[in-house]
Amino acid sequence: MSERDDPETIGRRVQQLRTERGLTQRQLAEPAYTPAYISTLEAGRVRASDEALRHIAGRLGVGFEELASGRPAHLATDLRLRLTEAQRTLATGAAEEAAALYMALFEEAEAHGLAVEQATALLGLGECALDTGELGQAREFFERAELWTADEPLPVRVPAIRGRAVSHYLAGELRYAVYLLETTLDELNRSGLHDPDALLLLYASAIGPYMDMGAHARAAQSAELALALAPQAGDPALIARMHRSVARTLIAEGRVAEADASLAKAAELYRQLQLRTELANCHWMRGYVYAQNGELERAEGELREALAMLSETRAALYRSQAAVELADVLHRRGKSDEAAELLHDVLGDLNSERGAVHSAAAHRLLGIIAEDARDTEAAEEHYVRALSLLERAGAAGDLADLCRLLGDLLRRTGRVEAALDAYRTGLGHRTAPGTTTLGPAPAQPPL
Repeated sequence: MSERDDPETIGRRVQQLRTERGLTQRQLAEPAYTPAYISTLEAGRVRASDEALRHIAGRLGVGFEELASGRPAHLATDLRLRLTEAQRTLATGAAEEAAALYMALFEEAEAHGLAVEQATALLGLGECALDTGELGQAREFFERAELWTADEPLPVRVPAIRGRAVSHYLAGELRYAVYLLETTLDELNRSGLHDPDALLLLYASAIGPYMDMGAHARAAQSAELALALAPQAGDPALIARMHRSVARTLIAEGRVAEADASLAKAAELYRQLQLRTELANCHWMRGYVYAQNGELERAEGELREALAMLSETRAALYRSQAAVELADVLHRRGKSDEAAELLHDVLGDLNSERGAVHSAAAHRLLGIIAEDARDTEAAEEHYVRALSLLERAGAAGDLADLCRLLGDLLRRTGRVEAALDAYRTGLGHRTAPGTTTLGPAPAQPPL
């Protein structure tokens, strides 16, 4: 809808409002206009000037915008305030409640032709769907948000593109997620659209898929660029998310203390902003840091805290992924029965299209637990399932490790040729990580 409706629509609106208020055409026209002009305007035969519409709006007791476009005065401002309230509701972890608010706001914005507010509501609905693990639905909302902002500059479209990439990433489609993020980064950087918030959002979002693909050098470069952009960015929630993502690259480089410090910064920002799901993810990542550093007791504490918080917020997919990480720590602490029970509980929520990498990790760990119990048949079955999931996702680093485990199992059971095939598959995926599987790096911003 344009800023001003066509003359016929405005004419009908003027006539309806005049009749509701019991005014004659003469009373509406005086003192600046004639009854004949009002008659012509109501018939839709003249396009009224802004000055005339302001006079008529004043006589009718309505706002100029409401008369010209049919939208109540201050509607857009009110909708934006309520969209912020819906965002706060989502931040507390009440994704289903927030989704209901966003849907009502979308329908209201749609009824009044407010495209920007419609796109904002669709972004919110996409984030709610990510939280509840409805990845196909999330993708659909983000795609619709991108369509509503198609005529806007690229930085405005970035949150929708990033949302699409994250939904593909969580579904195990790592290469496509990277493709979306890298092509958008290329377009931003090559066209001179150096929006710090947009760039930071894209670089931080690329770290996860890069790490899972074994592209550690590419992930480290994204982290370095994200850290350089942070002082220019204006969104504290975005900066906190960046710190959480950067911690993964620091862990991979053995810089555990720096990773912990980065997560501490993120956690403090999340507490200040009252972003409960993100704070839970921070506990999750700190648990991962401690596990990598061999501090298993501290890791278990952080991961249990994350799991409890994610259960409260009903963030189903993230909860299942955190449970897999906790199960790994429990197994390493000699609590294999509890770990296996936890893994069986969450496998129903994970599959090739919903958390593929963590689904594979669950099968891998169940395979290790089965091997410890000398159940080689069950172990092999879990390893093969994990292998299928990781090959589909393209998670090179995890795939190489799994091929070693499967190869060792096959060799111990006398199947040497099959073991060699498994080892070769693993070695193939270790070849030049971050180059042969991904192609050239995206263009860099002029920092």
